[in-house]
Amino acid sequence: MCAVDRRKFLTALSGIPLIQSPTAPAVISSGRQRFKISLNAYSFNALLIAKKISHRELLDFCSKTGFDAIDMTGYYFSGYPATPTDHEIFSFKRYAHEVGLNISGTGVRNEFGIEKGAELDKEIDLVLRWIEIAAKLGAPVLRVYTSKTYTTGEERKQATDRILYAMNACLQKAATYGVILGIQNHNDFLRTSNECQELIDALNSKWVGLVLDTGNFVAPDPYGEIQKAIPLAVNWQLKEKLLVNGIQTPMDLNKLIGIIAASNYKGTIPIETLGMTDPVRDVPLFFEKVRRLLIP
Repeated sequence: MCAVDRRKFLTALSGIPLIQSPTAPAVISSGRQRFKISLNAYSFNALLIAKKISHRELLDFCSKTGFDAIDMTGYYFSGYPATPTDHEIFSFKRYAHEVGLNISGTGVRNEFGIEKGAELDKEIDLVLRWIEIAAKLGAPVLRVYTSKTYTTGEERKQATDRILYAMNACLQKAATYGVILGIQNHNDFLRTSNECQELIDALNSKWVGLVLDTGNFVAPDPYGEIQKAIPLAVNWQLKEKLLVNGIQTPMDLNKLIGIIAASNYKGTIPIETLGMTDPVRDVPLFFEKVRRLLIP
């Protein structure tokens, strides 16, 4: 549990210097590319779950730190997994606009690997409802999961069939509402870029892509996996650590940003910090490292 309390958060917030300036733009242009940096709200998970900070306070923090956007996961809204009120959704959206932030995405916790029936129908309904919420928020991407369990052989084939069934049940509504379903590789059912590619190819829709989680490929060369997966990316979770053969290792940001800059990806890159005990102090430091490396 994060030790930061509300008073410390507000004190720190008042002391954050404005980073945006004519000499240090938050929107970074590199030839054909224009990168924007977003904060994945999970970086403040402990504080948000404990209600030690409000949505407005987090938006103020993002704006003052220099972020361009926020990725606000669904379970930080009231009553999740129930649908939040329009008042709550639109108040968040309105204040984000007021402080100069876009909403780069939102997401849910779903499980599509279970047997077909009432329980899987509930999981599909969750995603269908949050497609509407994402559209109301103005979030272009709704992050979804596949299955919590990694399987092989016939068991994997059966799980894949269930995942495809559930995803296809959601994709028509996603297209209708203009929301991209971003499947996250989360060291669960999807552990390699090839597995991501196979699943997304099978869905064959422009309304599905990958939330590229830099910290959760399981391979001897995770940087190679990231590079191979970038053409699938519709959003990101750029983290301060990654897995090398399943062992958590500090991220080589120079190497990672070099891979991103050399790719054809354009747009928003949310960062998510997981191993930091004091996000109020550490998130701005990590943001600044990423920002400086992305500047051409």
